[in-house]
Amino acid sequence: MMRNFQETLSEQLNDADFKKEYDRLQPEFAIIQAMLDARKASGLTQKDLAKRTGIAQADISKLENGNANPSLRTLQRLADGMGMKLKLEFVPANR
Repeated sequence: MMRNFQETLSEQLNDADFKKEYDRLQPEFAIIQAMLDARKASGLTQKDLAKRTGIAQADISKLENGNANPSLRTLQRLADGMGMKLKLEFVPANR
């Protein structure tokens, strides 16, 4: 029987080392997901966004696939290109 991603992830999160690394990467995953959600909500393709921002479509793809880390300036350019406002916040850690 095939397991879905959530089932596999839940099982792997029981491993302390895996969970520590997963938690460490969570902010990057959140940024990637936010970029994807914002672009899709704007009804834009990567190519459309590239035209609006001057950021190469290949670079947008790298960002969305987690193969590059965007600067704050790049995130602002992306937000502007989508007609959105970039919001960055610090929240208390759950410790």
